[in-house]
Amino acid sequence: QVQLVESGGGLVHSGGSLTLSCAASGSILSINTMGWYRQAPGKHRELVAAITSRGTTNYADSVKGRFTISRASTNMYLQMNSLKPEDTAVYNCNLKMMSWDYWGQGTQVTVSS
Repeated sequence: QVQLVESGGGLVHSGGSLTLSCAASGSILSINTMGWYRQAPGKHRELVAAITSRGTTNYADSVKGRFTISRASTNMYLQMNSLKPEDTAVYNCNLKMMSWDYWGQGTQVTVSS
């Protein structure tokens, strides 16, 4: 089993910054990709950013230039700058390993205008 624990969410004013962290533990063999997803009320979950085992990154168009994903071993981070009210959502950490998909419990990010 693999456990993912997110931290770092909170309330911030528009234009502010937050850093999310995801700590993975358990029977981690070979990570394919780790990523951050988010879901706002009444909306579908969407990919925010992902990073492969080789360090290749992918970002949603809405966060390019503002968010930076990084990874150190089994820990993953999301540096979020210039936050906007539309970034308000529950952010979930995801880990893809072989044919398995693991999710964290989520952390709330709220950006006030």
